[in-house]
Amino acid sequence: METGRIVIVGAGLGALYAALELAPRPVLMISPETLGQGASSAWAQGGVAAAMSADDSAAAHARDTVLAGAGTVDIEIAEMVTSHAREHILNLTDKGTPFDRGPEGGYVLSLEAAHSKPRVVRVKGDQAGAKIMETLIEVVRETPSVQVCTNTLATGLEVEDGVVKGVYVKASDRETEAVLIRCPAVLLAGGGSGGLFSVTTNPPRIRGQVVGLAARAGALVGDPEFVQFHPTAMDVGEDPAPLATEALRGEGAKLINADGERFMLAIDPRAELAPRDIVARGIFAETQAGRRPCLDTREVLGAEILTKFPVVANACARNGIDPVTEAIPVACAAHYHMGGIDADDQGRTSMASLWVCGEAASTGLHGANRLASNGLLEALVFARQCAQDITAQVPLVDAAEVELEFTDGGTDAFAPESMVALRKTMTDNVGVLRNAAGLQTALAEIARLEKLEAQSRTFGNMTATATLITAAALLREESRGGHFRTDFPEADPEQAHRTEITLAEALEIRARYAKE
Repeated sequence: METGRIVIVGAGLGALYAALELAPRPVLMISPETLGQGASSAWAQGGVAAAMSADDSAAAHARDTVLAGAGTVDIEIAEMVTSHAREHILNLTDKGTPFDRGPEGGYVLSLEAAHSKPRVVRVKGDQAGAKIMETLIEVVRETPSVQVCTNTLATGLEVEDGVVKGVYVKASDRETEAVLIRCPAVLLAGGGSGGLFSVTTNPPRIRGQVVGLAARAGALVGDPEFVQFHPTAMDVGEDPAPLATEALRGEGAKLINADGERFMLAIDPRAELAPRDIVARGIFAETQAGRRPCLDTREVLGAEILTKFPVVANACARNGIDPVTEAIPVACAAHYHMGGIDADDQGRTSMASLWVCGEAASTGLHGANRLASNGLLEALVFARQCAQDITAQVPLVDAAEVELEFTDGGTDAFAPESMVALRKTMTDNVGVLRNAAGLQTALAEIARLEKLEAQSRTFGNMTATATLITAAALLREESRGGHFRTDFPEADPEQAHRTEITLAEALEIRARYAKE
């Protein structure tokens, strides 16, 4: 079917914000879930990083971003994004987001790891993502130019002579044939890849599909090897794992092991507030040694955790933990993909008529290790960048509402055990600690599973992203940020640059290890 609407794939923060920034231009949002469900944005606890206080500056925020990124941040992108942070906080406030405010009306700012100043704007302690999403969803529902198709999953792109001409979609709640929506432009805003790993803080459906479908269409991918593992997911057996927000450590919570020892003091002078990759490796080492790591909030928060951090308190209650009197068991979990579809400062990809924003994008902001709470900020800034560029580049045409009709009987299903096997090989071999032998094993297993599920385009999108992450990790023979190679434990100054790779190149590498 044909439409003059701009098609936005995704329904998280970037997608919603871009739809509003494009208004009154007609857009069609493709969401696999009901609005507000299934998006990583709604699960973001910490908040949005922005220099809002008189003793802070965008320049200082940019410096912290560059330092945390371990040598591969695009400095111009960092300066651009941080310089726009304040205006987006004010815009969200104007839209009704109930950010925490002090008695004098100023924003309550949290300190998070690797920030030199408290600059994380939050909502009710740990509910920033959810409350921002609620605010934007309400505004979107009142915006007549935005049409939302829920329970609809994007599975591929239509490309002619290097130009994206449309999106293939299917019903996400049943087996149907895919339908092609031809449109003037596509904005991909469909999240990251955390669910490719067995332990993740991401919603269940976030498994690299959007990066994979773009890569299969020929889009250039940037920095796929850099996956951030959150050090303090709650180790309670839930999938996805509940998050014990970094703001708890900002408040002074301590990491202890089963013997009651603060193990981070011996690893880094910044202890619990060291960059996430360092803290994650410290926690992983304690887990491997059988000394179950825990986050201890008892002394610094006591009963206050119940009111200041209700999301964490509720997760504890579900699992029989009393954080007022007990330490919270924690483990490393795949949390944020710094890599993704390569994007320039306007959100343009390597393919004409295709833009990207949010976690699916690789903009150069995060480098090898995302600075805490820069994820929501990047989504906001690049959603606007994309919207403004689409408005300038794509002629406006007539755009009536789209009536999607799906025919039952498609064959996109895959075996649940294949998904379990994919997630296991990624966690075992492409997780917090990596080496050549494990990465080669993972490539062979990904190829086997992809062949086994060859009829499923959705599974193929996931294995495409898994292949890109693993092949790029094999190529980067050093340790940097979220990428740690036990066989190359030091950083190599010669490799202090971003990765650019296509799926075709990654498949060539995979073919060397795939078993016939």
